[in-house]
Amino acid sequence: MNDTTLHVRVAQRQMATADIVVLDLEPADGSALPAFDAGAHIDLHLPGGLVRQYSLCSDPADTRAYRVGILRDPASRGGSVAVHEQLEEGSALQISTPRNLFPLEAGGGKSYLFGGGIGITPMIAMAHSLHHAGRDFELHYCSRSPEHSAFLAELAAAPFADKVFTHFDQAEPPSPADVAALLAGAGADSHVYVCGPNGFMDWVMETARASGFAPARIHHEYFQVEVETGGAGFEVVAEASGKEVTVGPDETIAQALGRIGIRVQMSCEQGVCGTCMCTVLEGIPDHRDSYQTDEEKAENDQIAVCCSRALTPRLVLDI
Repeated sequence: MNDTTLHVRVAQRQMATADIVVLDLEPADGSALPAFDAGAHIDLHLPGGLVRQYSLCSDPADTRAYRVGILRDPASRGGSVAVHEQLEEGSALQISTPRNLFPLEAGGGKSYLFGGGIGITPMIAMAHSLHHAGRDFELHYCSRSPEHSAFLAELAAAPFADKVFTHFDQAEPPSPADVAALLAGAGADSHVYVCGPNGFMDWVMETARASGFAPARIHHEYFQVEVETGGAGFEVVAEASGKEVTVGPDETIAQALGRIGIRVQMSCEQGVCGTCMCTVLEGIPDHRDSYQTDEEKAENDQIAVCCSRALTPRLVLDI
């Protein structure tokens, strides 16, 4: 969890495509922004109390501004619509300091970066960092067509432009990525990084595994997942608050805690970001998040209260 917020303003707003807006965010008081590592994201505190996460896509070596690219999602829960309709140049807002759940591995061999659609955003920052470090990499931008793709001119002008490859499913002629061919002959110390729609990510990761990549060399970041939050009711004891509540079949732990006045900071509400993680003191969670690794879930000492439930009748949380 990160409670630190920064006051920024929208210094520049550009509609990169019909449904992707690119925002440059500068500190409102002219001070320097905190440094960040490639793969990091920030929380945007949006009008109406919404908090949403977006990957930083600017060069980590340049902290004069943070850049984010945001797709207007037709299935939006309000976040992307608020960005597109309410944030203009000069708009003031609060953001979190950067958090990184998708870091580059130190050292190693060649890095293969796969960005599907708006999932290209963290890959741009990674490409900048790898270029600065003199490390070998390829950046593969997979999208429907050039008309649906942001950042093309920026990538064409980048100092690593010779390492950028575009793949368009609906171009004429189509040029979809052949991931198996791209990974053929990759060294044993190479790594794959992927971000984008779930189906795209699953395809890239499965192909990487079939190409001989060990799980530890395949890195991914989900930005949207389908998660089932319902189930049988159970009791939650909020140890630090001295309160207890019954979590109903159709509500989350966070919602139940909210009914008794315990507010849990949340962002994604899909078990992706880790913002709402709480320590488990007793009981066994029914983990439904994508944030923790299988090994971390097996320890049963942390729970994502936005989506996970209980395998025991009672959970005691340190909250």
